[in-house]
Amino acid sequence: MTPKALRKWSWAHKWSSIICTLFMLMLCITGLPLVFHEQIDELLHGQVEAAAVPEGTPPASLDRVVTSAVAAMPGLVPHFLIWDRDDPNAMLVSVGKSIDANPADNRIVRVDAHTGAYLDAPDVTGRFTFIMLKLHTDMFAGLPGKLFLGLMGILFCVAVVSGVVVYAPSMRKQKFGVYRSERPRVVRWLDLHNLAGILLVMWTLVVGFTGVINTWADLVLKAWQYGQLAEMTAQYRDRALPAHPTPVQAATEVAANAAPGMRPSFIAFPGSIFSSKSHYTVFMRGDTPLTSRLLKPALIDAETGKLTDSRDMPWYVTALFVSQPLHFGDYGGMPLKIIWALLDVMTIIVLGTGVYLWLRRRKPGESRAREPAGAAVERPILSS
Repeated sequence: MTPKALRKWSWAHKWSSIICTLFMLMLCITGLPLVFHEQIDELLHGQVEAAAVPEGTPPASLDRVVTSAVAAMPGLVPHFLIWDRDDPNAMLVSVGKSIDANPADNRIVRVDAHTGAYLDAPDVTGRFTFIMLKLHTDMFAGLPGKLFLGLMGILFCVAVVSGVVVYAPSMRKQKFGVYRSERPRVVRWLDLHNLAGILLVMWTLVVGFTGVINTWADLVLKAWQYGQLAEMTAQYRDRALPAHPTPVQAATEVAANAAPGMRPSFIAFPGSIFSSKSHYTVFMRGDTPLTSRLLKPALIDAETGKLTDSRDMPWYVTALFVSQPLHFGDYGGMPLKIIWALLDVMTIIVLGTGVYLWLRRRKPGESRAREPAGAAVERPILSS
């Protein structure tokens, strides 16, 4: 690499790192507890457990589940019926003030999946994990916050790639992964920063890029809503909400018959944002670790109970669904969660040492201390 090209890569690494590092530190710190959010919620917040039933007990009718949820929340209407991934013995019903109300303000009601009995409706907005999630996803700033963090994620990916490019020339007179324990502290921090950074390249790129995709979730779902969903429901746009809709259970069975080998993940009720005024949208999923994250919508006419359309999601929605479990390591059970947490801690070390090295950049004698015998001044990752 020519000196001019190296200077350009070093410039890109320097400024992309300076701009994004503090925000990435915040994301890594808030993301760490989110890896174990189920365990943290279970430890800090009690919930009503579903009744113990013999193995093989059939689930309650979905209509009974919805009726129990609505009865527990007078004046609210159901938007979504959700199969709880974390607790197969419970169903979740998202209810709002009206069918066209913002679902972000909905209340989540838990119902026993086998008896149909109301369990609880916890207010999660004050929970530690909810606060961490909001900081991690949008910093309590809504869509602008998400897009800003997405930009920081792009800069982080630039910093990682440019850091790899400048690593070899800056360490050309040192062994790969060297840690000079006899040198001053700033050099030891530099070696730790470089070693951890180069070992984490693939993981940081995967998590960083999937994080960027996740910040576009609202836009992706809007694109699907106004694209494929609008096309599937175009001929029914002038219909009103059905006065006597077909039972939810019957609509779900029709969708299941139309998608063999798949099972329902959640149902959008007529008039909600993921359906039309005259349809249930039953989102079906597979039963493998990968296909369980991929959804296929089936539109069931709420008046006749018949299937009107079912299509695979567009590629951009599929990319979003795949990126979400990859980002949090939420597809391989506890062993993968532990690995994700350890890699997150190592990334915090990389970012933290980068901040330290940047703050020490102008201290008298630092450049000389970083210079190995007979070598040019090194350019540390994140602090060049």
